[in-house]
Amino acid sequence: MLETFAALGEPNRYRIVDLLRSGPQAVNDIGARLKLNQPQVSKHLRVLKDAGIVDVEARAQQRLYGLRPEPLRAIADWLERYRDIWQARFEEIDALIEDFKDKEKAHARKNRKPR
Repeated sequence: MLETFAALGEPNRYRIVDLLRSGPQAVNDIGARLKLNQPQVSKHLRVLKDAGIVDVEARAQQRLYGLRPEPLRAIADWLERYRDIWQARFEEIDALIEDFKDKEKAHARKNRKPR
């Protein structure tokens, strides 16, 4: 999983993975969509392939790169273990916001000028 995080830590590789969500694509198509040259795209795809994030399929003269769900699923499963902690913190923040709003309303009523 650390290899997956490391590979996704580079912004262009993250963008490539995001682009591949819509389905397999050729190197030239990826480069055109992300405004990267072919050698850059190939280098990033090699890193993603070595990390197990993408697979390559040969179709005629093209090589199509597509996502492998397993490494991304492993990250999602790992993050899920922390969801309860985040949810509790979000609920605490919501309570603080509501308390702040109540105090602000009370302060506004107190400082309202009589007519």
